Amino acid sequence: MGHPAAIEVSRLQWRGGHLSAGCRAIPEEAPIALVYNGSTYAVMMATPADLADFALGFSLTEGVADGPSEIESLDVLEAGGGIEARMWLAPAAAARLRDRRRRVLGPTGCGLCGVESIGEALRPGPRVDGASLRISPTELAIAMEELQKRQVLNAQTRAVHAAGLWLRRGNLLVREDAGRHNALDKLIGAAASKALVASSGVVLLTSRVSVELVQKTARLGAPVIAAVSAPTALAVRVAEAAGITLVALLRGGDFEIFTLPERIAGEASSYAA
Repeated sequence: MGHPAAIEVSRLQWRGGHLSAGCRAIPEEAPIALVYNGSTYAVMMATPADLADFALGFSLTEGVADGPSEIESLDVLEAGGGIEARMWLAPAAAARLRDRRRRVLGPTGCGLCGVESIGEALRPGPRVDGASLRISPTELAIAMEELQKRQVLNAQTRAVHAAGLWLRRGNLLVREDAGRHNALDKLIGAAASKALVASSGVVLLTSRVSVELVQKTARLGAPVIAAVSAPTALAVRVAEAAGITLVALLRGGDFEIFTLPERIAGEASSYAA
């Protein structure tokens, strides 16, 4: 594959009142065409790493496929200066796709590209399980700290987002991308390919929480989202409707809980207003 995830470029640095020459690693992005049964469905700008995971995760969160078994083949290939993720769908998935065909050009970070109605944009997604899950404040802090340690591409570039699925016992799956939605799609694809059970886990995000990220998490089936930044108002409403505990502004040992606090065990859930 001819597209690295990051490249080094020359740059001038102004620091301490002085200008100096040097180099910096910056993330790459490339047009990724999602092609089903020979026809392009969408073109997304993404960091060209873990693209099989991205293609699978995108297919699942878009509802093109209900599971990995509905994608009969997946090949990632150079094509016309970009990259194509070529997939062949099982007959049932192909029939569904024909009913909702669309073409989309999506910028980096686009999460609701080409939806066909306001109702579709506002859908909460499936209601998640995980009613018995309990996560302590200490565990949340440890999980986010571990996610930040595992951001290999961001350590190089300081310019990409990460999404992680934390399943306790040191089990943390991480994917990175210049686009926060892409990072989560990559994570969802990786989790599906590994047959991980997300209903006992926490989705960790290095970005703000917008409605699309909640919808994608609901498709994954994780009952808790924990993010370093704040949510939008619509994301809070959709998380509530989907049965997802939404934790945000998680920095160090501090955080805020916006929905379903009973999953956060200990002092964080015992406060009475």
